[in-house]
Amino acid sequence: MKAKTTHILFDCDNTLVLSEALAFEACAELSNEILSSQNVADRYTGEQLLVDFVGKNFRGMLMDLQDKYKFTIPSEQLEKYVAMEEEKVIEKLREKLVPCVGANDVLEKLAESGKYQFAVVSSSAHRRVMASLEKANQATYFPSDRVFSAATSLPKPTSKPDPAIYLFACEKLGAPPATCVAVEDSKSGATSAVRAGIPLIAYVGSYETPEKRDEMAKALKDIGAAAIMYEWVEFENCLEQAGCNVSDTP
Repeated sequence: MKAKTTHILFDCDNTLVLSEALAFEACAELSNEILSSQNVADRYTGEQLLVDFVGKNFRGMLMDLQDKYKFTIPSEQLEKYVAMEEEKVIEKLREKLVPCVGANDVLEKLAESGKYQFAVVSSSAHRRVMASLEKANQATYFPSDRVFSAATSLPKPTSKPDPAIYLFACEKLGAPPATCVAVEDSKSGATSAVRAGIPLIAYVGSYETPEKRDEMAKALKDIGAAAIMYEWVEFENCLEQAGCNVSDTP
């Protein structure tokens, strides 16, 4: 018999809030400065970064760029770049961020039901996630100690698709993976949750075109998503599709 579902673990960027385009817009300039300093001719727009690196944090993106273009950034300089990017992104998010359509209504309904505990499990830095949640009027559902960051919460920083941040969150919450459900929008996030053994609801509503939403629905289903959510209003049905058993107490 499947364990009762007690915890819902939400990705943040483009799952709870529409942040990815803003974040990549903010870091494109810094990324291009780094490429220029390494004598790499290619340049990226925010939109191109979003396509190539969605679901990864800036540290993970820099690791991929180093692999792709065959250069090395000293660890101390890399940390400086990561800190610079965080400040640029937070400034942009505080200015323009909005929640994903329908997300706040679902969070309110879930909180009123008292059936689940919540947490955010993100690749992004803790400060950035908290800034997003505050701007979107979602912070009341996610106290600081219920926000887990692959970039800043772990002893060794990493990024999804590494499952480390999900396993870390489960340990800190005292919730075995089988008692949780994850909500993710990206391939890297979905892979992270599935590798951690957590049932997955894939949200594709933040993708701009019907064709892209259908494409991502198939890709995330192939990774192992138990249910596909095109709009937040479908969340309750998706919980049932994911085979989640409801607990009587939070």
